[in-house]
Amino acid sequence: MRTSCGYHLFSNRWSLVTSNHVAPEKSLLNAGEEERREFEAVAEALAGSSRLSRLLAYIGNKYFSGETDQLQEYNIATEVFGRSKATFNASEDAIVRVEFHRLRKRLKEYYDTEGKDHFLQLVIPAGSYIPAFVRHAIKENTPLSTPLPPEIESPVSQSHKRWWWLYVAIVAGLVLAALGLYQIFQSHKAEKEPARTAILSTAASAPAGNLAYAEMPLRILAGYTGKPQIDTAGRVWQPDEYFQYGGSWHIASDFVGRSSHPMLFEHWRNGQFSYDIPLHPGTYELHLYFMVVDRNTGNPATFSVTANGEPLLSSFDIYFDTMGTNIADERVFRDIHPGPDGFLHLSFTGMSATASLNALEILPGTPHRQLPVRLVMQSRSVTDHSGNFWRPDDYYQGGYSSVKRVQVSGTSDPDLLAAERYGHFSYSIPVDARDRYTLTLYFAELYFGPNASGSGGVGSRIFRVLCNGTTLLDNFDIYKEVSGLHLLTKTFYHLKPTSEGKLNITFEPIVNNATVSAIEVLDESQ
Repeated sequence: MRTSCGYHLFSNRWSLVTSNHVAPEKSLLNAGEEERREFEAVAEALAGSSRLSRLLAYIGNKYFSGETDQLQEYNIATEVFGRSKATFNASEDAIVRVEFHRLRKRLKEYYDTEGKDHFLQLVIPAGSYIPAFVRHAIKENTPLSTPLPPEIESPVSQSHKRWWWLYVAIVAGLVLAALGLYQIFQSHKAEKEPARTAILSTAASAPAGNLAYAEMPLRILAGYTGKPQIDTAGRVWQPDEYFQYGGSWHIASDFVGRSSHPMLFEHWRNGQFSYDIPLHPGTYELHLYFMVVDRNTGNPATFSVTANGEPLLSSFDIYFDTMGTNIADERVFRDIHPGPDGFLHLSFTGMSATASLNALEILPGTPHRQLPVRLVMQSRSVTDHSGNFWRPDDYYQGGYSSVKRVQVSGTSDPDLLAAERYGHFSYSIPVDARDRYTLTLYFAELYFGPNASGSGGVGSRIFRVLCNGTTLLDNFDIYKEVSGLHLLTKTFYHLKPTSEGKLNITFEPIVNNATVSAIEVLDESQ
């Protein structure tokens, strides 16, 4: 029997209410006060729709109680919309995807109208059911003069006000007249010039002495023409710009291997194309994102990529990198600089196949060294006590994610150990292929031992860890080394990436499941 479900808002608490069950109230004292208030504001605005209210109540409950790993299609369908746990089939019943589409649309309407001035905004990133909060800069609209209230305005101030508006009207008229003359001039000029087939953004065609520099970090979805998108890490990706030539195409994808951000791989720019990106002088780090969706032949399908005429990728075959279709491929290049004209010129040229690109990312870089890669095996980012940012889980294949809200000792950053990926799994972490790297793995025995599940101990979990085929840890037993609920780190130096620029880290069970809670990769270059 289906249950009715709704939400109650309290000053400091959420509770999820059903007709025959009341879940324990979840305190929000540990959640960001700003996030809680914004969620309540959205919930109040959407209260007119019972179905969206139930959905919002559910995801709010899971988010603020730290159970975002449970925000999965099956759980939402059965616990919110009353689908049968025995018969629900996501491939046949799209109820969750449809309702999340409605929710995203409703959120957009809300922030386009009554919520447009909110500094903190609630979003549900495409391809995810986990809410995120994005901070928006609000521009102050400062008037030229602040008028006095009518009841204290003097006749003189009112006279000045009338003259001020007359002045504004005259200036506006002159500006419009000038614009009209400019448009007439431009139209006559266009008639005399040959039509241009290339599509080039305004910034890319600006004169070198007056560049409209790209803002950093720059993240572009190749072939995409819609509004900016937000991934599950809260990063904003812009529609395609700065390009010349090439075509675009789109395939919706709910799953992309080795990526937690399927929205990055839904659009392509392909053909013979280039990007001319205006950059301030300096050092940058470039990330290129690729994916193959179809492979009709076993022959190589190669193309090349250059930066300011220098090769980045030669005879590049995406399928060779990923060894399969619908698998994300990310290539990283440090020490990227603009050319003498102030542009980074990226060229994509087909060889035995058409060149293609899904997305590109440019970050302020460190000379001769790749930026650190820090991952926590969670759906939310973590900032440690030193101010280092740890991204949500990514680059994995296989295994399961589990949140363990337990206190781990031996660390100043217990939040890094709040979850784990367990089972038989691997990570393919993209790095610059030219360097050597230090790898640190963060472990804690969160399941076995009297302080955790209450059973097991030494010998309950044994596994091995390999990197690019070389064994790093064998017969590894966390509990044997530090007992349960205690931080254990293992660090490995001078690791050489594959020729494709990957650190492939494999976790193989021997007894029970392998596990890891966080991964850190540091470039050793000087």
